[in-house]
Amino acid sequence: MSDPLRPRASLRTAVVWEVLKDALEGRVKAAGRDALDVLDTGGGTGNFAVPVARLGHRVTVVDPSPNALFALERRAAEAGVADQVRAVQGDAHGLFDVVERGGYDAVLCHGVLEYVDDPAEGVRNAVAALRPAGTLSLLAAGLGGAVLARALAGHFDEARQALTDPAGRWGDGDPVPRRFTAEQLTDLVSATGLQVGGVHGVRVFADLVPGVLVDTEPGAMEALLKLEAAAAEQPAFHAVATQLHVLAERD
Repeated sequence: MSDPLRPRASLRTAVVWEVLKDALEGRVKAAGRDALDVLDTGGGTGNFAVPVARLGHRVTVVDPSPNALFALERRAAEAGVADQVRAVQGDAHGLFDVVERGGYDAVLCHGVLEYVDDPAEGVRNAVAALRPAGTLSLLAAGLGGAVLARALAGHFDEARQALTDPAGRWGDGDPVPRRFTAEQLTDLVSATGLQVGGVHGVRVFADLVPGVLVDTEPGAMEALLKLEAAAAEQPAFHAVATQLHVLAERD
């Protein structure tokens, strides 16, 4: 997976990264400590874990894939933060078999809810890992973005199928088991007692704009990044975002 600090990859990660970075800065001030304990569930190869460690925080990554964790450790070593990143094999369902309950200042749950059997349980476990005051960063596939993408590709029956399917899937060949609306995600978070601080549409335009345009047109990437940031907090664009990000806090 790509690093959110690399320009090309930032088209997909910039919105979440900026929100997350600001949230961690706020948590540092509230906690009165320079280094936070951060849990990244389903963190894979360290897409966010390594940049978070670069900020000076201690990061525990839980992921079911040993290959991903091996790549994470190598990536952390290359970034000079190997002593700040801990790789643990496990999953959201058995989270507390491998990590401590209530032991983290922030929990990242990115790209997890699409694949777990019970999304509500996945959110509850993520929240249970937080300290009495903590921040949850939740990122999941958005329903509207998939519908729009299939329609623009000329697959109108698949677009309609995704729109009406309870899991938001466009067919048997769909690689994503489940998608969400912004309301569904905020309901899952609110049910745990956390206060939703913000909802952001992610990759509203990035997946629809031809890559050749972004790569060859002078200034196009920077302009697109600014457009993504401007649209991210607008509720009207949540309905067509490829991913949805929810930031919530327990104070």
